[in-house]
Amino acid sequence: MSRPIWTQDALRSEARPYAGSAWRFVEAQHRVSTLKLVDNLAEQATLEEILEATKPPLPEECRALDYLLATPFRYRPYPAGSRFRRPGLTPGVWYGAEAPETAAAEMVFYRFLFYAESPDTPFPDDAAEYTAFSAEVATPVALDLMVGGLDVDRQVWTHLTDYGPCQALAEDARAIDAGIIRYLSVRDPAGGANLAVLTCHAFASPQPVERQTWRIRIGPTGAQALREHPRLGLEFPTDSFAPDPRLDDMIWNRPRAR
Repeated sequence: MSRPIWTQDALRSEARPYAGSAWRFVEAQHRVSTLKLVDNLAEQATLEEILEATKPPLPEECRALDYLLATPFRYRPYPAGSRFRRPGLTPGVWYGAEAPETAAAEMVFYRFLFYAESPDTPFPDDAAEYTAFSAEVATPVALDLMVGGLDVDRQVWTHLTDYGPCQALAEDARAIDAGIIRYLSVRDPAGGANLAVLTCHAFASPQPVERQTWRIRIGPTGAQALREHPRLGLEFPTDSFAPDPRLDDMIWNRPRAR
C-alpha cells in the first residue's frame, strides 16, 4: 500500500493537545506468577528483584513509571512489527484504548489470532481472568487520525495487515514531538478509539488509576467477555473479525483442554 504524503509541517498543522484515559488488558496472573515459586512474600520480593536485574534497563524517562506502563519501552530489539512500531531496534509504543470495551475487543482478536496460528492447541476449558487497567495520558502534541485532514487517509491507517504507512507516520510524529496517536480500532464493533503512546512523557500519572476484573472464554462459538463490576457481557461470534485474512484458517471445532 502506498504511503500518504504528509510532511512534518502538515502534521504540525493537524496536531492538537490530548488528555484522557487509556485502557489495556493484562492476564491476571501477572500479579502472582512468581508466588508459586516461593514460600512467602519476602522470598517473592527477592525473586522479583533478581528477575528485574536480568531485564534490559529502562530509558531514563520511564524509570518512575509502574512496570505496566514502562514495559513496552524497555525491550529491544522488537521481534515483530506492530501498527505503529517497526521491528528491530525501534522506540517503544504503549497501546491502549479509550474505553475498556474497546480494549476487550482488541484482546479477544489477539486470542483468536493465537489459536488460528496454533491449530493443534485445544481451547481452554475455563474462562481466563484478565485485569483491565487505565492510565492517565496527556500531551500538548497529539495526532488524531479520526478527525480533520488525517481522517482522509482512514482506509490506509486502518488496513488490517499492512502497517507500513502507520509505522512511517509514527516516525514523523516523533520528529514533531508528538506524544500520542489516536486512531480507530479495527477490532471494536462499536468503532471505539485506540491510543498509541509514543513516549513515557505522555503518561500524566506514574501508576494505573483504575482496575477492572474481566473473564474471557474462547470456544467453538467464539468468545464471551464478562466484566465483574460494573457488570457487562460482550459476545464475539466466530465471524467477528472475518475480514482479517489471518483468521481464514481458524479451526473452531477443536477439543477443549483437560
